[in-house]
Amino acid sequence: MADIRTRFAPSPTGYMHVGSVRTALFAWLIARQANGEFILRIEDTDKAREVEGSIKHIMDSLIFLGINWDEGPDIGGQFEPYIQSEKLETYKQWAQTLVDSGRAYPDPYSQEELNNLREKAKNEKRPFLFRDHRPEKFETWDGKATLRFKSDPKPYTWHDEVMGKLSTGPEVIDDFIIMKNDGYPTYNFCHIIDDYLMDISHIVRSQEFISSTPKFLNLYEALEFDHPKFVTLPPVMGADGKKKLSKRDGSKDILDYKKEGYDPRALMNFLATLGWNDGTTKEIFSKEELIEKFDIKRINKSGAKFDEQRLIWLNGQYIRSMDIDELYEKVTNFWPNSAKEYDTAYKKAVLGLVQERIKFYKELPELTIFFFEEADPELNMIKDNKFLKAMNNSEIKELLDATIFSLKDSDFSIDDLNHRLNKLLESTSKKPAELFSLIRITTTWATASPPLVESLAVLGKENTLSRINKLIDIISK
Repeated sequence: MADIRTRFAPSPTGYMHVGSVRTALFAWLIARQANGEFILRIEDTDKAREVEGSIKHIMDSLIFLGINWDEGPDIGGQFEPYIQSEKLETYKQWAQTLVDSGRAYPDPYSQEELNNLREKAKNEKRPFLFRDHRPEKFETWDGKATLRFKSDPKPYTWHDEVMGKLSTGPEVIDDFIIMKNDGYPTYNFCHIIDDYLMDISHIVRSQEFISSTPKFLNLYEALEFDHPKFVTLPPVMGADGKKKLSKRDGSKDILDYKKEGYDPRALMNFLATLGWNDGTTKEIFSKEELIEKFDIKRINKSGAKFDEQRLIWLNGQYIRSMDIDELYEKVTNFWPNSAKEYDTAYKKAVLGLVQERIKFYKELPELTIFFFEEADPELNMIKDNKFLKAMNNSEIKELLDATIFSLKDSDFSIDDLNHRLNKLLESTSKKPAELFSLIRITTTWATASPPLVESLAVLGKENTLSRINKLIDIISK
């Protein structure tokens, strides 16, 4: 166990959310930082809860984030198979070793009998412990009946790499099921077998497993296994920091972030700093920096608050750091449909104008649609504008006529447009907020747009004058 080998072992029971992906990321960083190996293992022994397509979804989520694995279901490895349902005979053999050593036995009770025992304990106001009802003589296990581990209750003290020294008394240890009557092992049993067989050095998981650790330790002893190092992560909390993150608070499918146009580097950066920091105020890390700096000792014990606004800010930082060619490649699938008719040079010019405003790629159509489609004028947008609402139609038409006269001989370069619009301010005696708001609305019919002069330069002379004339005609009629 000198080599660092970590694993991510999800159950294929639904989408990958923030908490589970962060667990994968931390396990991956521990392995990569030590030049170790990261294993992907699928724990699919709960067939009743399995969701079709989940295994592919798990892999797609990790690939999107840039988390690669050295061994796994799709690439194999020295300890394959890496899907638990494909190695049922292995678990059965290990279960039999426990039966042979007197540390496992067939469950003698029906579900109804078990419910009655629990109800009796409840009525007597005492905790229900299965070991109190353990049969005196064990039946022979036929390999099909439900099999329980025979616990050896005792106090435990153990070390967690994050939480430090932890301990518990014997009262929390009970007999538990290790093989179900459908032939499948339980998580409590098979993950211990797999971690041993795969030489896993560190188990990275959430705090909810702390209460189960004593019974795991009991099972390690019965199997005569040395247990891996435990790395317990702090919970991911909602934005208020008072409770665990839920769907209502923003815990969603990781691939939804891909659909919305988040950069995977920003998302990795965000997840890595949910419960970890390098001891400085630095907030933006490349993948290489995360691998270099990651240290288990810097993982926090307390919960990490999920701040979606911080994720949005981080994503914007990554977007603004790209050169235009890289960003153009990233937004390939996010343009409005009407952009298909325009060439690359024009779209790159548009992209350059909105790059400072984009928070995630899905915003691109809303921010750029007026560069590709001419909207029908909505006069109420002018009347609702605080700088224009006092103007009547005659004043608006007069300003637009003056604008046409000023721009009709422009070459629509940035310098020339700036010069002409400044001269227009002087000749009309209007404030910039009045004149420029009118021109912006008339040419874009958008509630917000990039800087006016740059937008007009990209729209070009023909489009700009045509759109202004369209409103002039409507007012004239």
